[in-house]
Amino acid sequence: MLESIGYAVAYTGVGIALLTLGFFALDLLTPGHLGRQIHEQRSINAGLVLAAGFLGQGAIIFASIWTNATSAFGEALLYTVVFGVLGVLLQAAAFVVLDLITPGKLGSHVTEVAFHPASLVLAAVQLAVALIIVASIWP
Repeated sequence: MLESIGYAVAYTGVGIALLTLGFFALDLLTPGHLGRQIHEQRSINAGLVLAAGFLGQGAIIFASIWTNATSAFGEALLYTVVFGVLGVLLQAAAFVVLDLITPGKLGSHVTEVAFHPASLVLAAVQLAVALIIVASIWP
């Protein structure tokens, strides 16, 4: 049982670190400070996109752990880190591509206080990219 608790703590620590990395990646892609946009400016757009990014990252982390649980612990933890970082990078790349093919600046739309439909599209892209990665991990 103590061994399982240790695994849970290690995977959770890696998961929190990956979620934090995802937050900072999205923060770099949007103007201003993302945390302030959500908590002080109350931007539903920023909150929606960040939530979708977190859910997508959570799915990637879950799939990495679930599919590699029978491997050695260190190997399984490494897979989780690698696929988690890959998820952050590919979600950021999808953000940039969507920004290039749509009018305006997507980062600015995401941080607007009033609802903007672009936030729904970006949230869907974040989740879609994550599901593609999950499908590539799942045996």
